[in-house]
Amino acid sequence: MKKLIAIALVLIMAVGLFAGCGKKAAEVTIPAPVAATGDPEFENDSTAADVAAAKTELKDVLPKVKVGFIFLHDENSTYDKNFMDAAKEACASLGVECLLRTNIPEGQECYNAAAELIDDGCNIIFADSFGHEDFMIQAAKKFPNVQFCHATGTKAHTEKLANYHNAFADIYMGRYLAGVVAGMKLNQLIDEGKFTADEAKIGYVGAFPYAEVKSGYTSWFLGVRSICPTATMEVTFTNSWYDEALEKEAANTLIQRGCKLISQHADSMGAPTACENAGVPDVSYNGSTIDACPNTFLVSSRINWVPFMQTMIVNTAAGKRLAADWTGTLDNSAVMLTDINEKVCAPGTAEKLKEVQAGLIAGTIKVFDTSTFTVGGQPLSSYAADIHDLGDFAGETEVVKDGQFEESVYRSAPAFAIDIDGITIIDG
Repeated sequence: MKKLIAIALVLIMAVGLFAGCGKKAAEVTIPAPVAATGDPEFENDSTAADVAAAKTELKDVLPKVKVGFIFLHDENSTYDKNFMDAAKEACASLGVECLLRTNIPEGQECYNAAAELIDDGCNIIFADSFGHEDFMIQAAKKFPNVQFCHATGTKAHTEKLANYHNAFADIYMGRYLAGVVAGMKLNQLIDEGKFTADEAKIGYVGAFPYAEVKSGYTSWFLGVRSICPTATMEVTFTNSWYDEALEKEAANTLIQRGCKLISQHADSMGAPTACENAGVPDVSYNGSTIDACPNTFLVSSRINWVPFMQTMIVNTAAGKRLAADWTGTLDNSAVMLTDINEKVCAPGTAEKLKEVQAGLIAGTIKVFDTSTFTVGGQPLSSYAADIHDLGDFAGETEVVKDGQFEESVYRSAPAFAIDIDGITIIDG
């Protein structure tokens, strides 16, 4: 079960710890991390009030915190730019220094970048790409007094290092909401006679056939189908997180195959540009593309990483144990949608979004409700997911309970890797 631990209590305990050291404020240093308990549950959310309190209660400690960030690409990648913007905002909100390292491949270069950031005085380091994980773990073992926070990874709860942490968010809920927007648009186009309900085929440009991508496009598809039940979807993979030419080519292929609306889990402007050129509605990811695609952009979902970064920085400053796994939610504003493009979206979209979002938060709407899809023509009654990523690719955890696939409950990273009916994978 997910649980929230009030940062206010952390701050009070931290102040007591510093007072007991008998040092003047100017001499306070950042404590070493507390030994990990092995508890994999999600915890430690900071709110705006907590951040404000931290700036006061830890005013003598925060200036000593220096935060390093490792990015797979640079600001030209929508994913990296979203993470980069959050890094700057989180650090500015706490008054701490941040150092950015861009275009760091998913290899030994990541470890080297982390070591260089430590040489530059960083006490806590974030990395933003799945393939950085093994090298962040290597660095965490080498530098036990530095905190390492990795977005989209899977191994923190099994490595059980006091100073290594994973994070993700319930972005499948954001994808579902974006799917509702797309479904509304499909129904509008059907009502206008642009095509028939049986021709409501949509397309998706995926990066890799990983659980993260499959969870995303499946939740988006289920959101579409909740509004337009005749929709089908074709998916093609580029096998790259960022390749503008391949992503544009993939989108064009889907459009040529008759897809009436496109979305993506890829990080360039390739797919949105192809849609704008072809006049095909588009749902982007990690940020609005309305300026470049004013005639086709509908909406975008994204992870807001600011709450995660603030939580980890504040708890590092306070010398408290950090969560092995952190999951952002609709409740803590880590899962967000951009404003919808009123010019392109169907009438009534904003009102429908409010209704569905309220249902998701209340739990009356379940994204992976097993009554809403089939696998091989049969309902999904059981699924053993590979939650404990030990390199064996073996599922060991039952995740279908009470009529739903429990995504991001047993770890923050997605685990839904199922091919459901209605979705067809095509070659590029």
